[in-house]
Amino acid sequence: MIREPARDCALCPRLATFRAANREANPGWFNAPVPSLGPMDARLLIVGLAPGLRGANRTGRPFHGDGAGITLYGALLKAGLAHGRYTAQPDDAMRLDVRVVNAVRCVPPQNKPLPPEIRACNDFLKSELSGLARLRVVLALGRIAHDAVLRALGLRAAHAVFRHGALHHLPDGRVLADSYHVSRYNMNTGVLTEAMFDGVLASVQQRLG
Repeated sequence: MIREPARDCALCPRLATFRAANREANPGWFNAPVPSLGPMDARLLIVGLAPGLRGANRTGRPFHGDGAGITLYGALLKAGLAHGRYTAQPDDAMRLDVRVVNAVRCVPPQNKPLPPEIRACNDFLKSELSGLARLRVVLALGRIAHDAVLRALGLRAAHAVFRHGALHHLPDGRVLADSYHVSRYNMNTGVLTEAMFDGVLASVQQRLG
């Protein structure tokens, strides 16, 4: 069974304090650790960094409601890894063939989790990775997500160095794929383009057969 953090998880005092302030300022928002999204029999797990303040922290679904979600879910729909229509709302009818999760489940100030917070949340990612029986490929969005996956698998960072477009073969037979994060900043500055991300998804789909 996959472990999810409690709604009032107190593992990270700074994030808990920030979460409480957001609950007071925006009582209609989700304002809690964001659970993973997608089917339990998914063969692809996409790992992001952390919820966005006005995105997943508001909607309660990873990447829903911010610029990164437009890029991610648009690409998944184009690749046939999602079906329906993405509306950025928590009740949209989009169906995923993949599972999506963040390395850190609570929104951090300035979208920057601290290293102790990343480590504190790693057991939940470890549970996710061990609980998906059909999982074959993990797609890490950014170096922090990449390193968090390695930590959750008990591997040293030197086992696989982050590089956009890389496919790393893991000791358990699965594959860790890397992409720059689909953040609006990366897209606006050209660090990542739609074509670049589409190319990563195509490589992943080849691995999935």
